[in-house]
Amino acid sequence: MSVVPIEKEDVVPPASGSGMDRVVAKKGLPTRLKIAAGAVVVVVLAAIFYWLAPRAGTQNVAADHVTISPVAKGTFDDFIPLRARVTPLVTVYLDAVEGGRVEEVLVEDGTSVTKGQMLAVLSNPDLALNLLARQTEVTQQINNMRSQELALEQTRLANTRAVLEAQLETAKARRQYEREQPLAAKGFVAGKQFADTTDQYAYERKRLAAVKNSQATDERLQASQLAQQSAAAQSLESGLEIARRNLDALNLRAPVTGQLSGFSIQVGQSLQQGERIGQVDSPGRNKLIAGVDEFYLGRVAVGQKATVDWGGKSYPTRVTKIYPQVQNGQFQVDLQFLGDEPGDLQRGQTLQAKLTLGDPTPALLIPNGAFYNETGGNWVFVVAPDGTSAVRRPVRLGRRNSESIEVLDGLEPGERVITSPYTGFADKNRLDLDD
Repeated sequence: MSVVPIEKEDVVPPASGSGMDRVVAKKGLPTRLKIAAGAVVVVVLAAIFYWLAPRAGTQNVAADHVTISPVAKGTFDDFIPLRARVTPLVTVYLDAVEGGRVEEVLVEDGTSVTKGQMLAVLSNPDLALNLLARQTEVTQQINNMRSQELALEQTRLANTRAVLEAQLETAKARRQYEREQPLAAKGFVAGKQFADTTDQYAYERKRLAAVKNSQATDERLQASQLAQQSAAAQSLESGLEIARRNLDALNLRAPVTGQLSGFSIQVGQSLQQGERIGQVDSPGRNKLIAGVDEFYLGRVAVGQKATVDWGGKSYPTRVTKIYPQVQNGQFQVDLQFLGDEPGDLQRGQTLQAKLTLGDPTPALLIPNGAFYNETGGNWVFVVAPDGTSAVRRPVRLGRRNSESIEVLDGLEPGERVITSPYTGFADKNRLDLDD
């Protein structure tokens, strides 16, 4: 069996519409143009970032968060405000001079007392016994002194008698010598007898001189002894008087006239020597104690004037004392009223005062503000005319009071400065003020 191959006819594929399509070439920007456009965009973005980003030394601050004040000409009143405390002009403290037991209290705390008025009575048996012992000792010493004085007087009398006897014997010897001298010259008196008379006369004169010298020495020694005894007696009397005063000090009396305060002792209470038991304040007379900032220590002097406003009236005062010790940044001064003072003041009450440091003078001024505490008056932020920024500027400021500060250099009238605290941007050179 033979196989006859069958030839395949050429197969023609079916017709489609693909023959009608054609490729369209895409048209785009050149590569170089794209790179240039990208660079421009980057530059623009960098410029915007640079413009909007805060610069070094610059800070954005809301304008309504700071206080802007003008620089203007005016009159500077050189004063400082003070907060003064009322205290008695004179205060005398009461201390127990001698310790003892309180037997009686005669007045109450807060009472007005007069000088010498009895306040309380104490007892101390030891002081009473000490006074008796001192009195006995003084009596014995005085008796001894009187005995010594009697013995000295007797010695003085004996010396006087000795001088008188020596003078009498000298006078007798002189008369005998004067009688025998002319007779001996003519030979009527033996030479031996006249020689004895001469020797006796010489002896009596020497004995008189020796007695007088002894009397003078005794008088000198007696005077010294009497002076010493007198001084000893006075010392004993002084000691006795002190003992009497110590005993009398158990009777507590008011040292001055005034108002008694801090007096709270009770009957039966034991007080130690030197213990503080109260004080007496001067009645109706007060002074003020005020604290002043240490910045003004060199500008405050005794005698400077100050005023106190109270009850709608102004009362003049003056500085009477300055305490140079600085505590917590302040030193204290005493102010005393000139003339009448308010009649209703109470101890411990606080008053407002103004201490005048100088006469009012024309000056360029800016309002006083908290910025001064951070800059020390060496620089300020000056606001630009358009109010959108403020620049740090060195200035020189002078005197200041509670209301204004004197401008010495660095600012002109009409300029504006930031006077509120610089907290948070004190290290910046420029502020951008946002609305």
